[in-house]
Amino acid sequence: MLELSILGFLAEEPLHGYELKERIKALSGHVRPVSDGALYPAINRLVAAGKLDQHTEEGAGAAPRRVLSLTGQGRAELLERLRHPKPAEITDQVRFNTVLAFLHHLPDRAEQATVLRRRLEFLQTPASFFYRDGTPVRAEEAGNLFREGMLRVARATGEAERAWLREAIGTLSRAES
Repeated sequence: MLELSILGFLAEEPLHGYELKERIKALSGHVRPVSDGALYPAINRLVAAGKLDQHTEEGAGAAPRRVLSLTGQGRAELLERLRHPKPAEITDQVRFNTVLAFLHHLPDRAEQATVLRRRLEFLQTPASFFYRDGTPVRAEEAGNLFREGMLRVARATGEAERAWLREAIGTLSRAES
């Protein structure tokens, strides 16, 4: 997801490393913080693969800054990753939010709707944090206040997300017509 975030933010504008790190941190840092030890090797891999370009600019202070921009190959990689998210990028909330943050870069509304349909299909499968005899436990069956709370919040969040997904898919479908 780190590489997807790098490609997505650089599709919007060239950035230097610190600005890029701050944007990634704002997107998911509270859940999955990004360290320099992860960010800069990922940037270097993308540069080596020809997906990012870099040049040096004078910094606001004395130190020059490395400015990163997306190449044509990088844009193609971004679009491919948005068209075909991995299963974990559909099922994991934080990963899906990263896909969602950049889905507007995918120019085809039908392809955008396909990604949203995959998420909706996943969310319509009965699930729980807890199971009894292989069956998902509902909030009303949790047996204690705290698990009930977890399950009620998850249910409300899921209902809200499913409603938004249906609305967004409808909007995208009408725009195709």
